[in-house]
Amino acid sequence: MLYYLFKFLREHFNLSGAALFQYISFRSAGAILVSLLISMIWGKKLIEILRGQQVLETVRDLGIPGEKEKANTPTMGGLIIIAAIIVPTLLFARIDNTYVILMLVATIWLGAMGFADDYIKVFKRDKRGLAKFSKIVGQLGLGIIIGTTLYFSNDVITREEILPSEAQQIPANQITKITDDNFKVH
Repeated sequence: MLYYLFKFLREHFNLSGAALFQYISFRSAGAILVSLLISMIWGKKLIEILRGQQVLETVRDLGIPGEKEKANTPTMGGLIIIAAIIVPTLLFARIDNTYVILMLVATIWLGAMGFADDYIKVFKRDKRGLAKFSKIVGQLGLGIIIGTTLYFSNDVITREEILPSEAQQIPANQITKITDDNFKVH
């Protein structure tokens, strides 16, 4: 979202510094910082809330060393990871990119499956969680969606080969700055 906002501000109001958002390195650095802030600040609060609500991991006695230490660990901590991925992506990525869309779909899809698994374990008191068949069907369905999109999408290039006879030398005076706006792969 910020990419499009600053692109608008640069084009219409000539805002100083707005052109920084066209560089993927700048957006990546911003996304890393936001992700760290989400996981450190919001994550700590979420863990405290989960502990207060007694949303804790149940541990079976299997005789494995150190298994009792996990007894007071809050479950559903994956919410922190999901938020630390989705929020910076929505803020800093170009949402019209097929790879970004697929990454968001996969993250939300698998996050929902993990949430359902934890929800069944904690609130339904079923230690098995989500049925194995449901997990496999969910993952297989996601794989089919991603595979179909990658195969049929015109925006996805899986392999491009340039033969030495087809390669051209570009004179140094014709090389221009490559940005998201002027770089298109067809």
